[in-house]
This record gives sequence, structure tokens and C-alpha cells, in this order.
Amino acid sequence: MGKYAIIIGAGPAGLTAAYELLKRTNIKPIVLEMSDKIGGISRTEVYKGNRIDIGGHRFFSKSDVVMKWWQNILPIQGSPASDELNIKDGILKMSITKKLSFGGPNPEITDEVMLIRNRVSRIFFLRKFFNYPISINWETLSSLGFFKVLRIGFTYLQIRLFPIKKITTLEQFFISRFGKELYETFFKDYTEKVWGVPCSKIDASWGAQRIKKLSISSTIHHVLKSIFYKNKSIEQKNIETSLIEQFMYPKLGPGQMWETVARIIEDGDGKIILNAEVINLNIKDNNITDVVYIDGLTKSNIILKADYFFSTMPVKHLIRSFGNNAPVSVKNVSEGLKYRDFITVGLLLNKLLIKDNNKIVSDNWIYIQENDVKIGRMQIFNNWSPYLVLDKNNVWIGLEYFCNVDDELWIKKDNEFIDFAIDELESLNIIDKADVIDSTIIKVPKAYPAYFGTYSQFETIRKFTDKFQNLFLIGRNGMHKYNNQDHSMLTAITAVDNIINGVKTKENIWGINIEESYHEKK
Repeated sequence: MGKYAIIIGAGPAGLTAAYELLKRTNIKPIVLEMSDKIGGISRTEVYKGNRIDIGGHRFFSKSDVVMKWWQNILPIQGSPASDELNIKDGILKMSITKKLSFGGPNPEITDEVMLIRNRVSRIFFLRKFFNYPISINWETLSSLGFFKVLRIGFTYLQIRLFPIKKITTLEQFFISRFGKELYETFFKDYTEKVWGVPCSKIDASWGAQRIKKLSISSTIHHVLKSIFYKNKSIEQKNIETSLIEQFMYPKLGPGQMWETVARIIEDGDGKIILNAEVINLNIKDNNITDVVYIDGLTKSNIILKADYFFSTMPVKHLIRSFGNNAPVSVKNVSEGLKYRDFITVGLLLNKLLIKDNNKIVSDNWIYIQENDVKIGRMQIFNNWSPYLVLDKNNVWIGLEYFCNVDDELWIKKDNEFIDFAIDELESLNIIDKADVIDSTIIKVPKAYPAYFGTYSQFETIRKFTDKFQNLFLIGRNGMHKYNNQDHSMLTAITAVDNIINGVKTKENIWGINIEESYHEKK
């Protein structure tokens, strides 16, 4: 009857595993997804013809495998997108032409296309804009003031001369990279807004994984290098991900990628079951034998046997599914794991009050540094892809809030929260509430695995799960690692490699995104 693999979760990691099994093995994948949607947090939500990218997903990776994987599913554009037509500026027109792929699809004709978009991110602080990552230029210096800049330079020099000997917290990590003054100006308040706890309570491994080699010295080096050399290739080798200038993006948002992959899986020998909540894993010796899931439609328990099992479900839920087969020590660590939840408010507007040269600002997203508001980031979906907006005359934005399921933000009624978000943006002079045409709200629980709580004891969980030879923990929540989608994909690809090559250890899966040069995340 052949071999089967049960894959828990239809996000990037789970769908990548299913795709790789279909293309490279005779193992038939069955994907169990608890919700009724494909793509996990990388899905695209649609509201009255307007598309929402939850959290913002730049399709860029230092991995050639992932870059080619994406392009194999959705090829790069060969003609200008709608907002690139009728460009009169000669230099801009030439830069658009250079990025096009010869013979690639025309996004004005077909949907199955990957756009190449410019990366523009800025910080909104002191009611002013600062480049992100922070640029050392006259605009930054004049906005901060002479004495602030002097303190930034002094504390950076101080930490270079007298470095922190043992870095254990995120606060120490930031200070060691940027100096105390710059940390307190641009990192401290925002990071605590994201995580809801002081940086001194967050494990330093978050910074080591997400920020990598970004520092003041690396930023200055990039600025000086870019004066003489511009890397216009989409791969952008030898450039820190925080400093990349362009990225790929599906015409209809990130969910388009995973909806396409899902169709490929189902057109093959794979199967995807939605509304399927896994509640139990049964074991024998050092192997998983079967899973039990609740059918969301019939409310009945279904048992599925398989040869291999991939889990992208939150680790806390995975350990619960072992029942009494999980030791108390493992359960205690698992129950102490923390997550950060996420709310996006979509606003359809006539216009924004903030502009660049009398046009809509060019940012993909803006980090809201101000500590008198709760909003963390603002996305401008028009700039991700013009095709995310039904009416090109409107501005379509996403207001992003970080919270916990039981806190004051999460428990607000939807209409109250939307009014609250509109008031915050108006207080920042970014919009006039009279320009709001329509709105919607999306709540995402367990969006971000946190690096506090019992995270420092996570090795206890890993030792337990690693002993099951046919169980593979992959993806962001599946491994409780704050990966972007490309590294989540690589964990799935590596797990399939291990099955094909008979590799028993899970070290190479856990080692992904530990030492590599990667990541943008403020």
C-alpha cells in the first residue's frame, strides 16, 4: 500500500514538506490543518476584493534552494506591473527594465507571477521619519540633535572599548551591537511593545537569530560600499538581509504562493484535510504510530496511521497530544512556553496625510516607534503589490498590534478596536478619520513564539521529541523558533533530505538559522 506521511499544519513548512515528499519520494503526504485556510500566518486574507498580507512577507532568502523553489512555483515578471507603467523618469524607467526577467509573464495579463518590489522601511519617531535600518546621514543627525548624536557615538565607542563579557539577554545583545544610547532611542521601546516584556527578560538568542550581523559598523560599511557599487541582482549576495534593496512578491500576496503549492499537492497524490484538529499522538517504542484528529464538520474522532510524522503545530499543543506518554518535566516546560498574539486592522482610505513628493509614501511598512500609541507597525499594501487593492485610487493599509489573548487589546469588541486604531493613527497625523472608507479586523493567536517563559529550558522538550525517529518538528511554531518562511521551508526540506538519506539525527534541522547570515526584524 506504500508509505504515508502525516503533516500537521498547512503553513509554509507543512506544505513544503508535502511538496518535497511528492516530488522526491514515493511517500504520500496527508496534511491536517486545524483551520479552514491554507498558508498559516503567510496566508492572504481577502476583504471585499482587497487583500491583506498578515505581518508582511518579503520573499527573499540567502538560500539559493529557496529562491529557486519560489521561482519554480511563480516565475518572475517579464513586464512592468500596473504601478510601473507610464513612468516618465528615465532613470527609474531604466531600473524597472533591468529587473525584468526575459520571457517572464506579464502581471497585467496573468496572475501566476512573482513581482520584484523595492524594499522601503522607515521608522516613525518624534513625529518624523527615520530610515530603517538607521542611516548615518544629515537628515538623521539633524532630526536627533547634536547632543543626542554625540551620546550615541560616545556610548557606541564605550561598548566597543569595554564589551559585555557574557551576553545573555536581548538588552545586552542590542547594547553590544549599537551602544546604550542608540538602543534606548530606537530599539528598547519598540521591542518591548512587540513582546510585552522588558528586553532584559528576553533571551539573547532572539537577537542572534533575527538580527545576525547587523550593527553600526556593518551599516556604515554598506553605505560606503553602495556609493561605488550597486548590487541589482535579486539574490543580493553578501548583503545583510536588513539592508537588501529589493525582494520578490507574489502578485496577489503571500497566500497565493501557498494556495498554488496546495493545488499542486492535491493534483498529485497528496491530500489536504481542513478543519482537522490533532488531539492525540500514539507511540510504540521510539516511533509515532498514528494520530487522532477531530473532524471539524462531523465532530468525530478520526485515526490515521502513517510511517512518518511532521509537526508544525505549536510545541505546547504537540506535547499535550502525547498525553501521559510525555514526562512531567517535559509537560512543565511545554506549558511554560509563551507566545505573542497579533491583530491587524485593515483600513481603506481616500488618502494618507503623509506623502513623499506629493505622492503616496513608498514604504512597504513603517515601524511606529512612538510610545504614546499601541500600534507597532503600519503596512501600505499598495506598495507591496498594486494588485492587492481593488480600486487603485484608494489607499489600503494594515495597522499591526502585538498583544496577548487575554489582555485589554484582544478582548475589545471588533468595532471598538477599529475605532481605537483609527483614533491612534489620527493622533499621529497620519490619517484624517474622515478619509476612512471601510475597515476590517483579523486576529491571529500564537503568531510569534516568545524567547522568555520557560524557553531557556527548551532543550528538555527537544530531547524528548528527538528520540522519536519518525517525528520531525519543523517550522516556526513547530520548533518554537522565530523563523521567517524561508527558514521554515528549509527545516522541511532538510527533514525530507534526512528521510531520503537515512539520516537519524535531527541536529541539521535544529541547526538551520543558527549561524547563517540572515534576517530583517526590528
